[in-house]
Amino acid sequence: MPFGYHRRILHINLTDGSTLEERPGDDFYRKYLGGSAMGMYYILNGMAPGVDPLGPDNILTLMLSVLTGAPISGQSRLTANAKSPLVDGIGDSQSGGFFPAELKFAGYDGIVVKGKSEKPVYLWIKDGVSELRSATHLWGKSTGDVDDILKDELCDNKIEVMQCGPAGEKLSCLAAIINMANRANGRTGLGAVMGSKRLKAIVVRGTSKKLPVASPKQLNNFARSGVTGFNDNVSMVGLRKDGTAGVTSRQHADGGLPTYNFNSGQFADSDSISGETMTDTILTGRETCYACTVRCKRSVMTTYQDEQVDQKYGGPEYETLATFGSYCGVSDLRAVAMANQICNEYGLDTIGTGATIAWAMECFEEGIISEKDVGFPIPMGDPEIMVKLTKLLASRIGFGDVLADGSRAAADRLGRGHEFLITVKGAETPAHMPQVKRSLGLIYAVNPFGADHNSSEHDPAVEDDYKHYADRLQSIGINTELPQRSLELDKVKFALTTQHMNSFLDSANLCMFVWGSSWQLFSPEDCVRLVNTITGWGDFTIDEMLLVGERRLNMLRAFNAREGIDRTADKLPQKFFKTLQGDGPSSGVALDIEEIMQAQEWYYEMSGWNPDSGNPTNDTLKKLGLEWIDL
Repeated sequence: MPFGYHRRILHINLTDGSTLEERPGDDFYRKYLGGSAMGMYYILNGMAPGVDPLGPDNILTLMLSVLTGAPISGQSRLTANAKSPLVDGIGDSQSGGFFPAELKFAGYDGIVVKGKSEKPVYLWIKDGVSELRSATHLWGKSTGDVDDILKDELCDNKIEVMQCGPAGEKLSCLAAIINMANRANGRTGLGAVMGSKRLKAIVVRGTSKKLPVASPKQLNNFARSGVTGFNDNVSMVGLRKDGTAGVTSRQHADGGLPTYNFNSGQFADSDSISGETMTDTILTGRETCYACTVRCKRSVMTTYQDEQVDQKYGGPEYETLATFGSYCGVSDLRAVAMANQICNEYGLDTIGTGATIAWAMECFEEGIISEKDVGFPIPMGDPEIMVKLTKLLASRIGFGDVLADGSRAAADRLGRGHEFLITVKGAETPAHMPQVKRSLGLIYAVNPFGADHNSSEHDPAVEDDYKHYADRLQSIGINTELPQRSLELDKVKFALTTQHMNSFLDSANLCMFVWGSSWQLFSPEDCVRLVNTITGWGDFTIDEMLLVGERRLNMLRAFNAREGIDRTADKLPQKFFKTLQGDGPSSGVALDIEEIMQAQEWYYEMSGWNPDSGNPTNDTLKKLGLEWIDL
């Protein structure tokens, strides 16, 4: 019998309403583990190149892993993949919460969705039985309302719901897939893919919470070690206290808090939107994902202009505080909390939405966008305007319709403002500045789905903080402390190795705040131990762990290659090569284009990719057991 997985993948064809249950072999799970790697297997095998991202032939995969549902911190994750309507090529996104574990308890390891329903439907899965049901009564409703309606309709308050909100229904390329009304598969517009298929929601319930594992006693002891060792990890203690929002103060101090649409690395009013301020003022609870001891999720309650900010929609993460706050020059925490709620209600990615609004504000300040274009002035720093634009974008009303597909699409539609974009492959840049963390500039450029802050470990781990994490980093071959703001050969090796590490995490569906190569609760060696403890394989190693990550990365890159995307898309926005303003530690700093280009050459060589195209070679694919991919 398998341990950690069911050997059950559910295939749904929305065009004809049919379902098929596939039972892959054990070798399949050992090779791909789950998450992105497993999803990409189905996409690369089942979808022809050149399909419309919002057409019926796009395939949406929702994958768990061999670890999902085990009673230990940081495993309740799900990865969504499809061709992205936002970025040039593949879409990839992770979420947490209780939905992933509940899907595993309901009897499945993943879902593959094809086709397009004539009318809105939702997929109901309970204890291994699936059924498509009408969702016409749910269409157009907010995520919170849909949760409430379905709990009443199914007479079960323990169901978990994953859905596209109204933004996905309206095919906004910034649309996310939402569960628990506050957990998001964001960043690459996959909510629009779900909406285009008229799949309003997936609802799951598993009445048995017993997941077979190979060594339950060892797993229990392992989980306890995380609980008992929690207080010895300063990063974990801080993460529980202030959430990811606690990063805001350090980013500002280091000159790495993106401000005024990436024109500066310091925000004078950063204290007003810090995690500490949120904790002291509007925080109402510290929420968690299934079986996780960290409790990093926030819930907040306040009012903004007589409107209630409801705690069921969670609270702003660091990225949200930055994109709606410092990006836009907004220092009103209540306004940021309201923008976060609107995004979760409508199903929008907060990074893309906030950054798109910041772009529009800068364009207005620079005379590129006029009051006539918008209908009203949109100056930087105005919280009311920021919230108003968020509402308009979510509803695709007026100028919000121009912004709803992201800043690059807006610039293309208007025919101006491209010089103020902070996009890579169409995705808005998250709130970590490559001018300060140099390897991120490389990773942002070469990452298959655009700028992403979770695709590799950040520079401080191998710079000033190396002494704290040396043992962990050495376990994956990072043996040397490196100078700040460097992008030498060893820094490129660090970037690629930790990209493989994080790529494994996105296949194993492990949380990067709990499992990782440096400051996290559990180390790379612990990752290996977890796989062996749950599956019983016994011989899973760090080398195999990194190989899984490398395999997944090459599958993502291979998809883009099939779509005609090559290294010419691996470029950073113009703004990153202009000196930063202000008087903080990053004032006057800029990326060097020749340094970035040299780093890319080293990266392609280390990856075994064609230096001319930047795409995987057939030899590399064969080495990774991916010879079945036709490039």
